[in-house]
Amino acid sequence: MFEITERPIAVDQMIKAVEHEGNGAVVTFLGVVRAHSKGKAVRYLEYEAYAEMAVPKLSEIGQEIHQRWGLERVAIVHRVGHLEIGETAVAIAVGSPHRSEAFEACHYAIDRIKSFVPVWKKEVWEDGEVWVGREGG
Repeated sequence: MFEITERPIAVDQMIKAVEHEGNGAVVTFLGVVRAHSKGKAVRYLEYEAYAEMAVPKLSEIGQEIHQRWGLERVAIVHRVGHLEIGETAVAIAVGSPHRSEAFEACHYAIDRIKSFVPVWKKEVWEDGEVWVGREGG
């Protein structure tokens, strides 16, 4: 399960997608919209993605996790559009026979998402806004 969506993320479905009788651990990570950034009060975030490229990149992260930890049950969903404080912007679920690999794979996945998946966010404050992740263009 690798998706870009405009809808709220169904974390329960992601967990079901990575459950397996051989797994002793399911680890999830939720990236949520926080109320403050760079010392400013955030009003909301706007996310954009180049979905035709982002979904294959999310799948590639799943393949990298499989190669590195031998894990086959990974789900990554990133939301786009207008998100309010407290809403989930990105969710990762990893199923694994053991907890340590699941935690490591989840941590790896969020770092990879931030480093090379074409998703950008605009932080909107009371007195301005800024795009994050578009430094190169």
